[in-house]
Amino acid sequence: MSKRIRNLMCALTAAAIMCGGALAEMIFEGQVVSGDKALITAPFGAIVDSLSVNVGDRVEKGDHIASMNTVKVYAACEGTVSGVFGSEGDSTEGVTERYGAVMYIEPMRKYTITASTEKAYNLSENKFVHIGEEVYLCCTADGSHQGRGVVTGFSEDNTNYYVEVFAGEFSMEETVGIFRRADYASTSRIGRGTVAATRPVAVKGAGSIIKLHVANGDYVEKGELLFETVDGALDGLYSPGSEIISDVSGIVASIEAGAGASVTKDGTILTVYPDDALEIEVPVAESQLSLIAVGDAVTIEFSWDPEQQTVFDGTVTAISYINSAESGEPVYTATVAFTPDNSVRLGMTVLVYAQDH
Repeated sequence: MSKRIRNLMCALTAAAIMCGGALAEMIFEGQVVSGDKALITAPFGAIVDSLSVNVGDRVEKGDHIASMNTVKVYAACEGTVSGVFGSEGDSTEGVTERYGAVMYIEPMRKYTITASTEKAYNLSENKFVHIGEEVYLCCTADGSHQGRGVVTGFSEDNTNYYVEVFAGEFSMEETVGIFRRADYASTSRIGRGTVAATRPVAVKGAGSIIKLHVANGDYVEKGELLFETVDGALDGLYSPGSEIISDVSGIVASIEAGAGASVTKDGTILTVYPDDALEIEVPVAESQLSLIAVGDAVTIEFSWDPEQQTVFDGTVTAISYINSAESGEPVYTATVAFTPDNSVRLGMTVLVYAQDH
């Protein structure tokens, strides 16, 4: 017990004697502690993208705590979204197994030509076709259908290449010549192909869908965000979003997963000392045990602000049966419950006033 407290207790005892034995207040010195911890956990497996709090910060219920990094799936082409089979919370693998994709995009370029260099003009450079090069198209029947396209890829055995048409009108199954020059010079012909309707582009993804950004019928540009996924399964159809929100008010005790850390589903991000778990521990010497009892109403005084001393009501909820003193007179710990406000911090010292029994 501090010298200050001993002096106060002596003064109060003397005052009580002078007043003819009137009831006196016994004064104990205590400290704010937390009787419990709350865990803020990850609702899914991911990497922590950013953290908004530090150890010792105060958080309120509903505060933003962290952002989780998600896998973002973008449109591979411009077109119209069709056949959205996935919903937030769904497994992309399960949806794809059943429907072939999470969603489809109907490309704006409605014609695709499957071609080969078999009918290319007999020049060595015409045997080499390059992805991304722009080409000129002309139907072989009468030259009435003309247009332009771009080489987009090759078949797995490299015998065919594919051209997406971005200008011109053609008929299905029509045969067209493919040229490098706008005047359709025969020496620039790099092959022939057959016109077909461009197939919808299947969008699959991996993991569970946490956020959908498009709906059936939406027009999207190439590179536009379609949906976001995370590792592992979400709970049923529940999708909590990529932001972690505190479900408790209190003080941040520790951070288990900072920015860049990988967490599994239900893995702890940080630990909070909840407001409703804050309490006061008061050391009580063996000789003072008769002066305080479980159930006693007490007054708690905070003196951190010299201009205004803050006072709370409290109740003694427990007195330990284990001696905490390493030597000398045995000391036991009394626990006092109270309702804190935002000014209360862990570790603050207080005076606890109890009526002498």
